[in-house]
Amino acid sequence: MEMKRLNIRYAAAAAGLAAVLGSASLPAWADEQFVPLLVYRTGSFAPLGIPWADGKLDYLKLVNARDGGINGVKITYEECETAYATDRGVECYERLKAHAPTGASGFDTQSTGITFAVSDKAPLDKVPVETVGYGLSQAVDGSVFQWNFPLLGTYWTAADTMIQDITRKEGGSLKGKKIALVYHDSPYGKEPIPLLQRRAAKDGFELLLYPVTAPGVEQKSTWLQIRQSRPNYVLLWSAGIMTPTAIREAQASGYPREKMYAIWWAGSEGDVKDLGAVAKGYNAITIHNSGEPGKVSEDLKKFVYDKGDGSDKTGNSVGTIAHMRGMIISMLQVEAIRTAQEKYGKGKSMTPEQVRWGFENLNLTQERLNQLGFGEIVRPFKTSCANHLGADWARIVQWDGNKFKVVSDWYQADKSMVDPLVKETAAKYAKEKNITPVNCEAQG
Repeated sequence: MEMKRLNIRYAAAAAGLAAVLGSASLPAWADEQFVPLLVYRTGSFAPLGIPWADGKLDYLKLVNARDGGINGVKITYEECETAYATDRGVECYERLKAHAPTGASGFDTQSTGITFAVSDKAPLDKVPVETVGYGLSQAVDGSVFQWNFPLLGTYWTAADTMIQDITRKEGGSLKGKKIALVYHDSPYGKEPIPLLQRRAAKDGFELLLYPVTAPGVEQKSTWLQIRQSRPNYVLLWSAGIMTPTAIREAQASGYPREKMYAIWWAGSEGDVKDLGAVAKGYNAITIHNSGEPGKVSEDLKKFVYDKGDGSDKTGNSVGTIAHMRGMIISMLQVEAIRTAQEKYGKGKSMTPEQVRWGFENLNLTQERLNQLGFGEIVRPFKTSCANHLGADWARIVQWDGNKFKVVSDWYQADKSMVDPLVKETAAKYAKEKNITPVNCEAQG
């Protein structure tokens, strides 16, 4: 079932309020800014998708309620259910990209497969694609991927960070070790392989690859192979129901959970809370500090949930890592719009092209993050024409049986490993797609 929250309800509420109190009581919105919300509240990835979607929606509600929109411009939105299916995601994109009056502000596709599919369309439609922590890893190169913004991290930076933490545990050397990648057999799961292959060649470890057929509920044969090959560590590229299945199979096969490292989409409380002690020791990477409450969470409670307008009616996901990540995604979208307004006019709705400029000129200083309530959650970063990543700060968290605890300092990926791969694959993409890269140096 497609789940949509149409802007009709705003009009209906406004009409009812005006009838009782008069039009003078209504907010004096200067304009409107439309944000499409692609979600998967159904399907095998729903355990991840639901809190993620709630977080994205909650932050938009917070900006409207607390700030009166973006410099007086009201945020409107509509959800479109993809069930993580690429064809449905493309349908949502096509339907929402030209939403009146100015078009879509940008798409967080919530899917690597959907990102692959719309990345060819976005430059023609002139619509930005925001992929925080996922998507095309080579899209960091803004000279080629002018409309893609893989902010805060990619699967290549994540894989590199995991290897760095494992290397630290192993005393600085991985020579002769075995590292297995258990991955969802899809574009999402395959994305880290090129980086891991390069690290294996450089660091002297053996990389073992174990694809798992979607949705990932049958993994017995995979973990039997792992039991036989006995890798020193397992990297898990999963999401949704595949994650707890993997942890249970690891337990059944006798594989220690403290030797497992999960990508951020397999590292939220919803993945492990029902497992409790079974998942104790399980490691995951995160692009933000944690899901622990900060000022933004206090504001969300005050301005949204205490007013009965929260997206998660149970309230159980608020404060979790997945919900916080959803809020961060919408925060970045809002800040791109706000940045565009600084150039093109405050109090006005921005076109998708103007929002693209905003994404490319983000400058989230510590002071600004503090103002937004994310000061202890996200590290400062800025984007540019050449750099659509911004920064790739990440930490390792570990499940102690009851909650995730931060167990590492901040890491950044090894540029000597990641940057050449980005450059090579972006150049190949440009050649295949007949794209002339932008001269970012000439732009200043």
